[in-house]
Amino acid sequence: MNKDHEDAVNAYAKYYGKIKTFKSAKMISLSPEAVQIKIDEETLEIKFDHILQDCSDAHKTLVRMIKAIPTL
Repeated sequence: MNKDHEDAVNAYAKYYGKIKTFKSAKMISLSPEAVQIKIDEETLEIKFDHILQDCSDAHKTLVRMIKAIPTL
């Protein structure tokens, strides 16, 4: 997901992590409860609004989260 979806990972970090500036953001872990993103040297955990059931649910949830981010 990182190379193909760099803009999405950056958007998660900025919106859900409330981090305004950073050099790099990389998704490092995905569990049924949360996604972890490494932002520079820190790790950010973004919890989901429900427990993910499977890969399809994970995909749909991540897409829904990115679509929920307001455009500036």
